[in-house]
Amino acid sequence: MLRLAAILYSLVGATLAGSFIVAALVAGFDTLVPIVASALTGAVVALPVTWIIARAVYSS
Repeated sequence: MLRLAAILYSLVGATLAGSFIVAALVAGFDTLVPIVASALTGAVVALPVTWIIARAVYSS
């Protein structure tokens, strides 16, 4: 299951980080620190999301 989670993380992490960056830009935060912070937040949030998705896919 760890291999599946690693593959899924490459997709989920990039998607959530990109979504968080877009949300930060739409909110008007267009300097380096908010953009990097939102990307890191998206990457961290992607960890449990990926684990939940991998567990659901693996168990079915």
